[in-house]
Formats: sequence, C-alpha cells, structure tokens
Amino acid sequence: MWMYLGLLAALFLGLHNLCKKHAVRENAVLPVLLGTLCSGFLLLLPFYIGSVYWPESTKELGFYITEIPWSVHGFIIIKAAIMATSWILAYEALKHLPITIVTPIRSAGPFFTFIGALLIYQEQPNSLQWLGFFVIIFSVILYSKIGKREGIIFKRNKWILAIVIATFLGASSGLYDKFLVQSLVLNPQTLQFWFCWYTILILLTILLITWFPKTEKRKTFTFRWSIIAVGVLLQTADYFYFKALQDPEALIMLLSAIKRSQLIIAVVLGGILFKEKNKRKKLVPLTGILIGVFLILYS
Repeated sequence: MWMYLGLLAALFLGLHNLCKKHAVRENAVLPVLLGTLCSGFLLLLPFYIGSVYWPESTKELGFYITEIPWSVHGFIIIKAAIMATSWILAYEALKHLPITIVTPIRSAGPFFTFIGALLIYQEQPNSLQWLGFFVIIFSVILYSKIGKREGIIFKRNKWILAIVIATFLGASSGLYDKFLVQSLVLNPQTLQFWFCWYTILILLTILLITWFPKTEKRKTFTFRWSIIAVGVLLQTADYFYFKALQDPEALIMLLSAIKRSQLIIAVVLGGILFKEKNKRKKLVPLTGILIGVFLILYS
C-alpha cells in the first residue's frame, strides 16, 4: 500500500511543480513561497480547530492533530529550517532556469537519500537497485550536456549550484522525515500543521527584514491563482507521502525514488505549456531516469 501512496504523492508533486513554475515566473520568490505556505496552512487549519473543539468527530474523519511536547516541536522546527532554506534556493533557481532542467536535477534527490538510507537506517540495496542508482546518475550527467545548449553551463551557473544544494537539503529532510514519523510517531496532519506554522514564521522573519521595508521590492510581487494551487497540491502530496512513511515496511530510499515519477508530468507537460527548448532531446535522459527509478522500485 505504501508504494501506491507514494505514486499518489508523485502525481500531486508533478502538478505542484507546474503551478510553481507559473507562480514564480517574473515574480518575487520569497512572498510567493510565503503565500503557498499560507494557503497550505489554511487548508490544515480547520483540522486543528476541529481537534481542539470537536476531537471525537475529527478523529472519526482521520485528521485529528495530536498534542505534542515542546521537545517534539523542537525537532519540527529543525525540519522547518532545513526546508525553508531548500525551498528558497529551489524557487530562486526555478525562476531563472527551465523547468525541464530543474526537475531532473531535483530528481537526483534519491541519490542522497539512497546513501543516507544505507548509512543511517542500514537499508540494504540489491544489485538491481545499484544498477538503477548509476543509470540515474548517468542520465542526470546527460541532462547537463543538453543544458549547455540552452546557455546553461552547469559548472558556472550559480542557479545550478543553488538547485543542487536545495536538492541535498531536501533529501536530508526526507531522511529526517522517517525519524519524525516512525521514531517520534507523528501522524501526517500533526507534522504538516506544525511544520507549516514554523516555516511561515521563519519566512515572515526573513521578509520583515529583507522585503517588506523596501518599496521597490514590494512592487515586484504579483498575486496569482497558482500560488494557492501550489500550497494545496503540496499539502496533498505531503499527506500521501507521510501516510506511506507510517508503514513500518516502507523504505525511504524506494519511496524517494517513487516520488521521482513526477518527472513525467513536470517535464512533458512543462515543456508543452512553457514552450521550453530541446524537449525531444530531453526525453532521452528522462527515459534513463525513469528506467533507473523503475529498477530501484521493482527490484
């Protein structure tokens, strides 16, 4: 069951990436990110209110947000700080790079998760999983060659570095999620609600210092419907992801790989909707990434 939940998470993540590209295009990144988190938080807020005033009814719905000690809040704040940094870097990179370049680099997240799962959780890959691992690495290298034809030189472009760091932090957060969900026994909606809240506080602090006081910067922000869509789709994807992670048999290395099937939506539809270059040539390494994911998933 956890594999099917992972595929549902991938579906909503792919749609989320398309809306995110629309939201940040020629727009101020930090307020867009704050807006998406606020829309996601408002989606979860009724469940928190229900948990306080109508706990039994909320439990029956399966969306009860449990009370947690302050020590657990501290662990969630760490996750919020990691992901706030990752998202800021990823959004800035997405603003300056084609989605058909950003998405495959983000697909490298399973590599970092793969290594972390080996070292931290002692998850044991078999020969097919190792083969899939190297197929994906080769495919991402091939993507860098195609990126040069769009004027994007991977070694010199700071936005490429930004998206690589963002991917590493995101993978670290994925490993941390397994600890939060399985070791601290947090249910998805409790983790999502407090994570959203603390990430909003972090971004508000940054914006109060760097963005709100400057009139010129405020003029660069345009509200779009896609900002709300990004928040809703992300929370939906995260819910299915955390539900999958609740299964004691779930392997974080495989779940992370399953989520990369969002590439189909982001690259194919993104190339069509945003009319980005070299779509057919990008299908070759895209196929390689999907083969690698397939080998890891079905080994």
